[in-house]
Amino acid sequence: MNILLANDDGIQAIGLRSLYFALKEAGHEVHCVAPVTEQSAVGHAVTLSMPIRVKHFKENGFVGQGVYGTPVDCVKLGLSTLLDKRPDLVLSGINAGANVGVDILYSGTVSAATEGALMEIPSMAVSMDNFNPEDLSGQARYCAELLPRIPWTELPRKCVLNLNFPDLPIEDAKELIVCPHTRASYDDIYDTRQDPRGRPYYWLSGAIPPERISADRDRALLTRGHVTLTPLHFDFTDREALGLLKSTF
Repeated sequence: MNILLANDDGIQAIGLRSLYFALKEAGHEVHCVAPVTEQSAVGHAVTLSMPIRVKHFKENGFVGQGVYGTPVDCVKLGLSTLLDKRPDLVLSGINAGANVGVDILYSGTVSAATEGALMEIPSMAVSMDNFNPEDLSGQARYCAELLPRIPWTELPRKCVLNLNFPDLPIEDAKELIVCPHTRASYDDIYDTRQDPRGRPYYWLSGAIPPERISADRDRALLTRGHVTLTPLHFDFTDREALGLLKSTF
């Protein structure tokens, strides 16, 4: 396959580099266009108020283009300008930290894949349930081996696949389960601190309360050690409310 590879952790991130080499080893043609700096949780942001610059990376067998912008900027610029031909697949990751539940709205990783899907290119986001992974080579090889098993041409238009790995060595992970995403939201906690001049600042943390997590959805399955695969479709229309409002007005 001819693959456009992006992410939100930055072009030097371990997840992206691991995936790049695993894909190349599997015989794929890989074009990497990724942010120069970390862009976690920027969602589907697009740069409009300043020019976008590109830096070329060529080191230790890796070749890619770093974009001073968001993950979506990378995919837009790659597809419209930087690549010579339209890719067969847009692949985003491997992200440090799972993308489950409401994360799919915040995530720059998922948004990069979504941008590919919006342009009707098969797309997948890949994440690991660990914010500080040290070795993702096993997960990268798993992903490369999974690609030819996916029925890309049979998936609905503008479908995004969301693959998540548990916080385990790949040989210890349980089998892949295709499942819905978690619907529960985070309980946000802002830790209040003071800078050296005594002024307050705030640091976001939080978690999804376990009692809200459905056992058959991605968050619970990841915690139990499964690899999860969730098809996403970004049609935000609430059909039930649509019917109610139509009958009202």
